[in-house]
Amino acid sequence: MIEITLATSNPHKLDEINKINKNPNIIFKVIEGEFNPEENGKTFEENAKIKAKEAARITKTYCLADDSGLCIDALEGLPGIHSARYAPSQKEKIEKILNELKNVPFDYRSAHFTCCMILTDSDGNVIHKEEGKVFGYIDDSAKGSNGFGYDPIFYLPDYDKTIAQLPEEIKNEISHRANALNPMLKWINDNL
Repeated sequence: MIEITLATSNPHKLDEINKINKNPNIIFKVIEGEFNPEENGKTFEENAKIKAKEAARITKTYCLADDSGLCIDALEGLPGIHSARYAPSQKEKIEKILNELKNVPFDYRSAHFTCCMILTDSDGNVIHKEEGKVFGYIDDSAKGSNGFGYDPIFYLPDYDKTIAQLPEEIKNEISHRANALNPMLKWINDNL
């Protein structure tokens, strides 16, 4: 049995990771109490390292951190690493993006979610990293009630739906987090 601390205080992230993880020998847990390290990196990878190293310092366990975000081509990659802090509330974040793209034709609203995962040992040394992406477009309005974050405006042409309109099982197979976590789980299983 391998127990790994998730470097997050986000209950949605723990829930999603536990649903993606099909390996009964790998158990994820969250840090008890407040966990809010200063994410002052300039890339997703740097921010994931900050979180993983801080979690390892606190817990002295293997730690997994991810930093994820929405990158919109017409906005030169924004909100990017600022996705979580792009506006005060999730509703305002979505409204801000829709407003910024209101005169942009659909074909130019391409975007991707990216997820960088960092695994550290109990001393905070980085021992593995993975990156996952999912590509789509920003829809012209929010649709669907599943998922969280920017899922209601992230449209996937292959499904003709936003991520928030997909059943959770499908999202957990195709998401940026799944695309990073599945190879990470394989590495953990083979190497720890």
